[in-house]
Amino acid sequence: MLILGLDPSLSCTGWGLIRAEGSRISHIANGQVPTDAKAPMAERLAALQAALGAVIAEYRPDRAAAEEVFVNKNPQSTLKLAQARGCVLAACGAAGLTVNEHAARLVKKAVVGTGGADKAQVQAMLKVLLPGAQIAGADAADALAVAIADAHLSYTPTSR
Repeated sequence: MLILGLDPSLSCTGWGLIRAEGSRISHIANGQVPTDAKAPMAERLAALQAALGAVIAEYRPDRAAAEEVFVNKNPQSTLKLAQARGCVLAACGAAGLTVNEHAARLVKKAVVGTGGADKAQVQAMLKVLLPGAQIAGADAADALAVAIADAHLSYTPTSR
């Protein structure tokens, strides 16, 4: 099962692809999709959707997982995040992918063991769970954490 984890953001969306075989996970690929802050909003959103569409076409994941949207103190930031998230979901929908959504605290708990983990703790655990993986940056790390959480949260051992 190939799972594409997504960390939507207008400035830089992270993506991470893992293979989940039972309770085992392995790293396949990861990356980041930055957008030009000086470009018009429509161009930024189109570039984001096209880039993720290309990732999906290249790797052909079985499903995707994304962090649920959270509300910032700044309404403009929340709106921009929602627009980027819409592009991410549209790219998945266009490819026929199911998208599971997980709260950030649940992702941290699934990966680190506590919902209050900080980014450094999540990144340290990624090194343990995905040894040898070269991670493209903080946004890609967050996306890999989402994919791992989705694999853990969806895994149920078969009874014999």
